[in-house]
Amino acid sequence: MSLLLNLMLPPILGTLIGYFTNDIAIRMLFRPYRPWYVGRYRLPFTPGLIPSNQGRLASRIADTITRSLLTPEELQNIARRLLQLERTQAAIYWLLQTALNQVKLEEYKARTAKILAGILHDFLGRSLPRLLRILARQEDFLAEQINQIFDRFLLEFRLSAPQAEQVADWLLELVLTPDLLRRALVDFLTDETIDVIDQDLREQTTGTYWVVANFFGVRNALIRLRRFCIEEPETANQRLAELMQSLGLKSRLTELIQELSLQNLPVVTMHKLRKQLRELVREYLQTDGPALIQNLSDSLNWDEIAHLILTRLRSSSVMNSSLSLISEELALIIERYLEKDLEQVIAQVIPILDIDQAIIDRVNATSPADLEAGIQGIVRTELQAIVNLGGILGLLVGLGQSLWLWGQT
Repeated sequence: MSLLLNLMLPPILGTLIGYFTNDIAIRMLFRPYRPWYVGRYRLPFTPGLIPSNQGRLASRIADTITRSLLTPEELQNIARRLLQLERTQAAIYWLLQTALNQVKLEEYKARTAKILAGILHDFLGRSLPRLLRILARQEDFLAEQINQIFDRFLLEFRLSAPQAEQVADWLLELVLTPDLLRRALVDFLTDETIDVIDQDLREQTTGTYWVVANFFGVRNALIRLRRFCIEEPETANQRLAELMQSLGLKSRLTELIQELSLQNLPVVTMHKLRKQLRELVREYLQTDGPALIQNLSDSLNWDEIAHLILTRLRSSSVMNSSLSLISEELALIIERYLEKDLEQVIAQVIPILDIDQAIIDRVNATSPADLEAGIQGIVRTELQAIVNLGGILGLLVGLGQSLWLWGQT
């Protein structure tokens, strides 16, 4: 029995020692979670290896992940996969649809209308006048547009027969009335004017007209005409009206107005008119245009306009049907931008994300118990195999000792 006990005891003790030694060693990686003290002295190996080096472990994990796993190239690949055209378009469409749905809710309508009114008022009343004043300083500002308006509308503009007749009626009723013509005739026939006319006729006429001008003259006739217009205004007005009617002034004026067109002017004159029109528009936009736009903006009820716009958007079928097209266009713009500048964007995003510090903070914030549970959950089988291997090695060593003792006996 003594020999048998001596031969069996080494394998049993070796197995127990090897098994529990590895098990204790593995447990000492995590435990104890806090340091143990005897008086003022801290016991060695407390806390465990991982809790005592958790900060350094966190730095190593972060360094490994950022250097080997989440490299800038890998982040670019991840960004490309996340920002594929279909995903980007779907995300933009969802955002636009969500915004439109928010606008449709009554509780958000007043606030949205107030924001929209402020934006419109600021743009039209402040930003647009300053922008126009700056742009109008450029010599080619609106040059092409003004030239097109001049060539397509002003150059080819001509009144129709009814329109020309209406303009002629307006001129005869308000501008070329008999009374106004009589007054103009009185103002024109001054003594100096009569003398000039009489002298010119005496010097310039020939033949029969010379005889009339030199022997009879027109001075007395013009003086009597002026006196007649002054002393008998009603009769003079009636005679002028009869004269205008007999001369067919309305029809002649209508034909003249209808024939008016810029195309009848010389080419050089049209070019000058076009240039003068551009300069006039630029000068107006620099001086009076901004003030006019600002006054117009201040006079408008932007709150009511914003409510009308939002109401229109809520019931607009075009807006709902356009969301898909808008999201597709925006997704294409983002895709073209990322193809060109994705590397620079990732280089700017990495410092902002601060991935390594986030990993360090996360590992440091994890309790030793949770850290042990996490590692055990990943490599539980491997750790148990190490413990079992310790028991097997202890058994082999014990068997070797037993064989050696048996050989000695």
